Amino acid sequence: MSLKQILRDHLDRNAAIKLLQGAIAQESITGNESNFVSFLQQHMNDLHLDPYVSEFAEGRPNIRGERKGTGGGPRLQIMGHTDTVHARGWSERWQGTERENPFGGTIVDGELWGRGAGDLKAGICTSLAALHLLDRAGITLKGDVAFAFIGDEESGEDGSGVSAGVKAWTQDVLAGEVARPDFTIYVEPTKLGIYPAQMGFFITDVTVTGKSAYFGVPEKGVDALKATHSILSAIWQHSDDIAARAEHELIGRAFVLVTGLEGGGYIAVPGECKLSLIRKLLPGESLDTASWELEAVIHETVGYGISVSFEYPAGRDHALGGSPALTDPNIEPVQKLRQAIGDAFPGHGEISGAPYWSEMSFLVNEIGCPAVYCAPGDITNCHTLEERVNLDEYMAGILGFALFFINYCGATTR
Repeated sequence: MSLKQILRDHLDRNAAIKLLQGAIAQESITGNESNFVSFLQQHMNDLHLDPYVSEFAEGRPNIRGERKGTGGGPRLQIMGHTDTVHARGWSERWQGTERENPFGGTIVDGELWGRGAGDLKAGICTSLAALHLLDRAGITLKGDVAFAFIGDEESGEDGSGVSAGVKAWTQDVLAGEVARPDFTIYVEPTKLGIYPAQMGFFITDVTVTGKSAYFGVPEKGVDALKATHSILSAIWQHSDDIAARAEHELIGRAFVLVTGLEGGGYIAVPGECKLSLIRKLLPGESLDTASWELEAVIHETVGYGISVSFEYPAGRDHALGGSPALTDPNIEPVQKLRQAIGDAFPGHGEISGAPYWSEMSFLVNEIGCPAVYCAPGDITNCHTLEERVNLDEYMAGILGFALFFINYCGATTR
């Protein structure tokens, strides 16, 4: 009998579904991670992972644990964030239906619904259920499997969403308090694709200030809205220019996207205008250089009497934003993961680039650990009122992760 068949025979589908439903039932909107951490602590205790809880901010814990191997294998790290985005509007959208409770974990047409289902509680549960599957099959790993579940990844709640949880974990690794892993899977949703690359980004809020004046004597004012028109044209040209520089095989092209505009509103010369934008960066690009280029383009555009100021509200691993990251997709652990996922779920496990930014850059750039994103779940329905995860994909993820644990860490059987 093949190893895959042995594992498939020992996979407890009902227990795996119950685990994910229990995870979704723990409301853990950013700032309230402790609910989910308490749930994880009990489950990690049951798996003999010796969980350790520490606060990265008052009342906001991280949790980590590990399964020590018998020796002679590499150290694998599983990482994911415990917080979710808000559920405002969910109950109203689904009122009177089985989906009404955003934390109910109801199953409809083979999909499990709820806030955090895909982003990313399915990934966390996949990794824990995979280890449980190995235990049921009597398989002992040679290498260590470590788990770190951290808070504050999601943005949108006041005073949070700055990656405080992973920053605390990273400092523990750099200080030698936590062992440095050899390879990491960050369990963001990928539909079981494998993402060894992610874009970088920064968000800029630009304030354009002129001088307001009564509409009957516009010559006494300096029109900030008119200046902003010229700035927008320059930004869009800059976006075309940086897109033409290069195309990354996994990430595509860089760009600048204007996401908001506000100005005027009185019967007067507009004295102030505000715009917001986001800049996508490719691996190898510098946040400092990219922001300097953008500011220079804008400054060169404005005329006499106009001043411009910049704010960068979304600092992550960098004061300006989030850094791009790249792991060589041809290294052995990435290829072993691709093979394991493909064996468990034919047609999946393809190599691609992440269409989002998450916290992989802390691993790759800060501690020098190769990392990828991989987990069940579809990023396109996350953060929406239709967040859900396909249960066949979830079960295949458990099997695929178990196969990878064996192939990467090495194993013996009882």
